Amino acid sequence: MSVIWFECKVKYRKTQDTGEKKISTDTYLLDAVSFTEAEARINEEMKTLTEEEFRIMNIKVANFSEVHPFENSDRWFKSKVSLIALDEESGKERKTNIYLLVQANDVKEAFENTNQALEGTTGDYSIPSITESPILDVFPYFTGEEEQLEKFNVIASAETEKQES
Repeated sequence: MSVIWFECKVKYRKTQDTGEKKISTDTYLLDAVSFTEAEARINEEMKTLTEEEFRIMNIKVANFSEVHPFENSDRWFKSKVSLIALDEESGKERKTNIYLLVQANDVKEAFENTNQALEGTTGDYSIPSITESPILDVFPYFTGEEEQLEKFNVIASAETEKQES
C-alpha cells in the first residue's frame, strides 16, 4: 500500500526565541489514508507541540513520492528528480518527474542526500531542482509495532548479556 502524504497548515500563537508570542502559520507533513484521518492526526500532533489554541487552515495532498530524513539536519528540501527511461518503440529518452522530501542543512547537502537516497536506483536520473520547503516537521504513521519491536530488541539484548556473563 502506498503512502499518501498530507501537507497541513496550522495557525497558532508561537513563542519566539526572544520569549515573545507571535501568531505563526506553519506547515507540517504527515501520512494518512484520508483527509479525515489527516485532520485527526494533525490535531493530536499539535496538542503535543503547543498548549496554545491552534487552527487548521489547510490540508492538501502533497506530491512527494518519498520522504528521507537525515540525522543532524534541521530543514526540509523538495528535490525534483527526473527519472530517465528509453522508449523502446521510438528510441527516444523519456523523463518522468518525481518529488522527494529530503532533510538537510543547506542546498548542497540536500543534493548529496538526494543522491544518497537514490543510490539503489538502477535507472538513470537527473536532479533539475532543489528548493527549500516550508515544512517544519514530518509525522510518519507508526502502528506501535515499531516501538514493541524496539522493546523486544532491548529485552533480547539484555537476556543475551545475562547468558554471556
